[in-house]
Amino acid sequence: MNAPTPTQGVDSVQRVRIDKWLWAARFFKSRSLAARAVEGGRVKLNGERVKPARELNIGDELAIRIGELEWVVSVALLADRRGPAEAARRLYAETEASRSRRLEAARKLHAGPVREERGRPTKRDRRMIRRFTEGG
Repeated sequence: MNAPTPTQGVDSVQRVRIDKWLWAARFFKSRSLAARAVEGGRVKLNGERVKPARELNIGDELAIRIGELEWVVSVALLADRRGPAEAARRLYAETEASRSRRLEAARKLHAGPVREERGRPTKRDRRMIRRFTEGG
């Protein structure tokens, strides 16, 4: 059996469309979703809006916004096929500032409610409500 190579699951291609690369890097579940994000301006290449057919080069910088989260990544490898998640992570290098901002935003999104809901009022709560509404 062959030993796995460092780029297993990643094709060594020379040219790849930005929507195809975003799909291969697992930022989007489908290529059409990636194309819509690029068309909608949620993906910027080197600070500029581009079309989905724009070709990527190694070293290009992408700003990818998905919902409340934003990634700023540098293209490390090119691929036009979707492989395992481990191989997809090798396609890009995220900046440290981007990583910290994204993790902070994710913490805020997943934070629980400030006041926890308890359901029905207790007997004590009902007495307090009655005193407040009846003024006594």
